[in-house]
Amino acid sequence: MATLDTWQSPLSGRYASKEMLRLFSPYTRASTWRQLWVWLAEAEKELGLNISDIAIEQLKAHVNLTSEDFETAAVEEKRRRHDVMAHVHAYSQVAPDAAGIIHWGATSCYVTDNADLIFLRDGLDLLLPKLATIIRKLSDFAQEYKDLPCLGYTHGQPAQLTTVGKRACLWIQDLLMDLRNLERARSDLRFRGVKGTTGTQASFLAIFDGKHSKVEELDELVTKKAGFESAYIISSQTYSRKIDVDVSNAMASFGATCQRIGADLRHLAMFKEMEEPFEKDQIGSSAMAYKRNPMRSERMCSIGRRLSNLNKDTSDTYAAQWFERTLDDSAIRRIDLPEMYLCADSLMILLDNVCSGLVVYPAVIQRRINDELPFMATENIIMSLVAKGGSRQEAHEHIRVLSQEAAAVVKQQGGNNDLIERIMNDEFFKPIVGELPKLLDARTFVGRAPQQVEKFTAPGGEVSKALQKYAGQMMNGHAELAV
Repeated sequence: MATLDTWQSPLSGRYASKEMLRLFSPYTRASTWRQLWVWLAEAEKELGLNISDIAIEQLKAHVNLTSEDFETAAVEEKRRRHDVMAHVHAYSQVAPDAAGIIHWGATSCYVTDNADLIFLRDGLDLLLPKLATIIRKLSDFAQEYKDLPCLGYTHGQPAQLTTVGKRACLWIQDLLMDLRNLERARSDLRFRGVKGTTGTQASFLAIFDGKHSKVEELDELVTKKAGFESAYIISSQTYSRKIDVDVSNAMASFGATCQRIGADLRHLAMFKEMEEPFEKDQIGSSAMAYKRNPMRSERMCSIGRRLSNLNKDTSDTYAAQWFERTLDDSAIRRIDLPEMYLCADSLMILLDNVCSGLVVYPAVIQRRINDELPFMATENIIMSLVAKGGSRQEAHEHIRVLSQEAAAVVKQQGGNNDLIERIMNDEFFKPIVGELPKLLDARTFVGRAPQQVEKFTAPGGEVSKALQKYAGQMMNGHAELAV
């Protein structure tokens, strides 16, 4: 009951994965701060500063916090109104021989900002293989249904035929752009490093008696210990909040893709052409027992909408910074950065689950084609008749009249499209009646859709090249939804 009488984010209770929730947990944040203090002390000792072995040993022994450590820090923060100094105090209590050198030369952003960069990096490392897995599954789906004709839609109206597999490739192509954007955001990330209060490294220069080479070496050592290839040469007290903007723009774009895919699936479910997975005991409606609501796709659109809007916060926060730093970035980033990653993670789980169990209804698709194909085939019928020596203008007029009559049956009487029957019964079209089955074969209306799917998704194609680096990281099976 203790956890049920206080508000919790649905992202943590319902949607996101355990590994992403752990990454942005208070425990991971505080233990990462302690690890950063260990790396700083180790590097300073390696470069000749007077730090004892026992101090390093005590720091390393207490990187993992206990509940008592958190209680000590909470009491101190309430007293001092400073979270970093509260944790310095708590760390000093369990590592007394290091009390005098914890945070030596550093400012608060040494731990807060460097930790955030670690979280941004590690979060992307969790997301990218999940996205690669989704693309692989959709690619397999596209291959399976590359030859199955279906209605295309422009302006929400039936248009030239495509195939079920080709439509899936539209989604895959957009997801490949998201993969590229997230990869770029990941590769662009660097470490803040040891920069001091306004980014000038003045405090570290003082510690090392004015030796610039030592300060640069310290920065490089700590950067490597944190697993980064390089650090930003230029920073203020913080790393530039433009970095948050770049990451959130890639995330927002992915959120938009999820909305697009979710909306397509919802429309296809409405047409009864395709459905997301629907479990044996799943209930679609509390009142209408027959319903099979596309709740996964609707949730995808909902969370995608949230993710697509978070980059407005990061952009405004970046724009609002004054000179070397203002603290109005702090509270909003505590909310937005974890939420951004939890939203993206939730969407990955949804997409994986949906793409693992898409259901296609070929008979319904064919019926819907049959309702529209006679109209689409009229140009081919006219051309075939002209090839037999008929008049193009007379054929056009006959088709126009018969089409209007058939349309009236469909729209005014609610009947089936009987245009082909009318053509077969019209003496004018007798020369090409035998060719009608061929002229009405839906496979002849899909252009190069199957070949495009094959080129795009086959081994050695664009999709497989993009996924190559994730070969050992993509998961088998399917992601389970908590609810």
